[in-house]
Amino acid sequence: MVNTMGRLADACWRAAAYCLHPRVIGLSLLPLLIAAGLTVGLAYFFWEAAVDGVRATLESWLLVESLLRWLASMGGEGFRSVIAPALVIAMAVPVVLVLSLVLVALLMTPSVVALVAERRFPQLERKRGASWWQGLAWSLLCSVGALLALFLSMPFWLIPPLVLVLPPLIWGWLSYRVFAFDVLAEHASAAERKRLMREHRLPLLGMGVITGYLGAAPSLIWAFSMLTVVFAPVLVVLTVWLYTLVFAFSTLWFAHYALAALAALRAAEPAVVPPVEQVPPPEATPPQLPPYQMP
Repeated sequence: MVNTMGRLADACWRAAAYCLHPRVIGLSLLPLLIAAGLTVGLAYFFWEAAVDGVRATLESWLLVESLLRWLASMGGEGFRSVIAPALVIAMAVPVVLVLSLVLVALLMTPSVVALVAERRFPQLERKRGASWWQGLAWSLLCSVGALLALFLSMPFWLIPPLVLVLPPLIWGWLSYRVFAFDVLAEHASAAERKRLMREHRLPLLGMGVITGYLGAAPSLIWAFSMLTVVFAPVLVVLTVWLYTLVFAFSTLWFAHYALAALAALRAAEPAVVPPVEQVPPPEATPPQLPPYQMP
């Protein structure tokens, strides 16, 4: 346990230091530009339609309409104009978060893992246990599962303690499954990757939960800026930038921990000495008689 905590702490401070590396800063720009561009573009074309659709749906529900009228009678007239944009943002933030995570996993993780391996583990053999399309399929499958679990758990968010536990736990599971797979795909074989993810499940899940709480922090921007919907494009870019930084740190943390665990696993295995090929002795040849000469 002490050794595991020491590895976690060592990988954590190394990840924080590597975040200041110029190559990591440069690599973080591409996922940021793609995610921010897609988010702003979709918001520009579909924001009004989404807000109008949500508002019409809410007004068609008698219970919600009665609640809004009661709030208006109590002096909360502005709540009617805020609830629809708030719900659209609440539904869009998980999608933006998953998009940022997948982009970081695809565009940053291979280069970040190569940087860590080059500087810390130059002798670590690359066994290439998974290809890039397997990593993409794994990321998409886990992302769909996390989004489904997130939407199914939304009714439980009304219970105050669970809203602080369920979303970070789901994001933590997603981060653990995606980053652990991706950082081991190049250097570990399929058997080594499965073994490490099984034997280090709790530490990796703990790292994922911590990064899940870090990933939930940018969402607080919307909680404090709900009435300033006019600044939504700027807030979207800021949120995506924070998500990218969090996931870049998470990638580095998982890379340092997983590659160190892989190196320790291989060092603990007994060296396999190839058998020496036995060379059979040359066959004895009969003595050669001198050629017969005629007298």
